[in-house]
Amino acid sequence: MATTTEKQAMVVGIDDSEHSTYALQWILDHFFAPFASNPPFKLVIVHAKPTASSAVGLAGPGAADVLPYVDADLRKIAARVVEKAKELCLSKSVHDAVVEVVEGDARNILCDAVEKHHASVLAVGSHGYGAIKRAVLGSVSDYCSHHAHCSVMIVKKPKIKH
Repeated sequence: MATTTEKQAMVVGIDDSEHSTYALQWILDHFFAPFASNPPFKLVIVHAKPTASSAVGLAGPGAADVLPYVDADLRKIAARVVEKAKELCLSKSVHDAVVEVVEGDARNILCDAVEKHHASVLAVGSHGYGAIKRAVLGSVSDYCSHHAHCSVMIVKKPKIKH
């Protein structure tokens, strides 16, 4: 019986932002493309699809009428995000990436994915928010760096010098 050591998983969180696309591309370029058919990690790409009610953020009369439309929109966005991620992987000759869409808050979804896949690394993009916006919105990368049970890599898009 041949003994194959199970590769450690790297979870990459993605959304529909250019920061997220850049992060996935960077991860592929540094951890997957150079190793051709034998990358050091098993790649798991996770998109957290917000719930319609969290995206709308309102309640009361009329809110229920809007939710199906919002949900349909969020599904279209999720499909686009997944399609783009798969295309990126294929362009770098990565054919065995696992791509998941899970509904809920990205912070919890990504930390849960780390547990589920026993990941040794979680990689996320940085939106580059300032301190105030980050304090109000709550940074996904900041939350994950404190709560994920693995190393967390925050991939930042280089600032363009004018």
